[in-house]
Amino acid sequence: MPVNPPEPDLVTVVANLQRQLLEQQQETNRLREQIAQINQRPQVDEVPPPVHQAPPAYQVPPIVPPVPEVQPEIPRNAEVPMAPVREQANVQPVREDLLYERFRRMKAPEFEGPTDPIAADNWLIDIQVILDFMRLTEQEKVLCASFALKKDARHWWMTVQMRRDVLAMDWQDFVTEFRAMYYNTEILAAQQDEFTSLQQGS
Repeated sequence: MPVNPPEPDLVTVVANLQRQLLEQQQETNRLREQIAQINQRPQVDEVPPPVHQAPPAYQVPPIVPPVPEVQPEIPRNAEVPMAPVREQANVQPVREDLLYERFRRMKAPEFEGPTDPIAADNWLIDIQVILDFMRLTEQEKVLCASFALKKDARHWWMTVQMRRDVLAMDWQDFVTEFRAMYYNTEILAAQQDEFTSLQQGS
C-alpha cells in the first residue's frame, strides 16, 4: 500500500504564504517606481511629418502686343531734307568716255617720253593748266593725263599700274612719279647753266 505524505505543518503553510505575499508586494513597489520614473520624463512634442506640397504652377507672362510706331505725317507738298552727299570719286564710277571726249576737245599736248627734262617739265605745266581749267577731281586729272601719254611714256605708265593702284592716286602722286622718271635735276641744272652762259656771251 502506498504511503501518504505527511500533512504540512500549519506554521510552514503560513510562512510560505507570508513569503509569497512579500514577493508580490516587492514586485508591486518596483512597478510603481517604474511608472513614476516614466511620468517624470520631459514630454517631447511630437513633430508632425512633413507635408509635401505640390510646386506652384508655372505662370506664363501675358503677351503684350507691340505698340506700333507712329510715323509723323508729312504733307504732300513739303520738301524732304536730303542729307549732304560728299564727293567720292572712288565710289561713283567715272564715265571715261565722256571725260575723254571733254579732254580731247581741249587739244592737250601729248607726251612720248623724251629724255629732255625741260621738255618734260613744260608738258607737265601745260597739261596741268588744262586740267585745272576743266575743274576735275584729283583722280580725273590722273586719268586725263594718262590719256596723253604715248609710245615710251605709255609703257612707263603701264609699269606704274603694275606696282600701285593708279585709281587711288591723286594729282600730286602722278607728278611725283612723273618727275622721278623724266625730271633729272642734274641734267636740268647743266642745261640751265649752259643757257645762262649763252645769254652772258651774247
